Amino acid sequence: QVQLVESGGGSVQAGGSLRLSCKYSGWSDSTKYMAWFRQSPGKEREGVAAISPGGATIFYADSVKGRFIISQDNAKRTLYLEMNAMTPADTAMYYCAAGAVAWALLYGDPPIALDNYWGPGTQVTVSS
Repeated sequence: QVQLVESGGGSVQAGGSLRLSCKYSGWSDSTKYMAWFRQSPGKEREGVAAISPGGATIFYADSVKGRFIISQDNAKRTLYLEMNAMTPADTAMYYCAAGAVAWALLYGDPPIALDNYWGPGTQVTVSS
């Protein structure tokens, strides 16, 4: 059974930086494709960044391009999201995800069935 647990959220002032981590356990084809999503109150969940095996393909939402960096340490089984030059618009609950939702950000509709796995989320608050 795959489990994802995020950490690193908190409060930061505008212009500041945070690094989120997502420790994953268990094995599945789904963990080959991982992503970060975020959701603010009253808004739909948004795909922020995604990464393919070995980082060959990376996706960033337009709203975070040039400011956020997604990376992965396979030995530590940890996914990271480095967030820089943060603004109040980045305030949200951030979720780590693996599987079809990550594939979709990278390539579109998955050609094979991939289960989706989600972490419980970590809150990020940016004050002006």
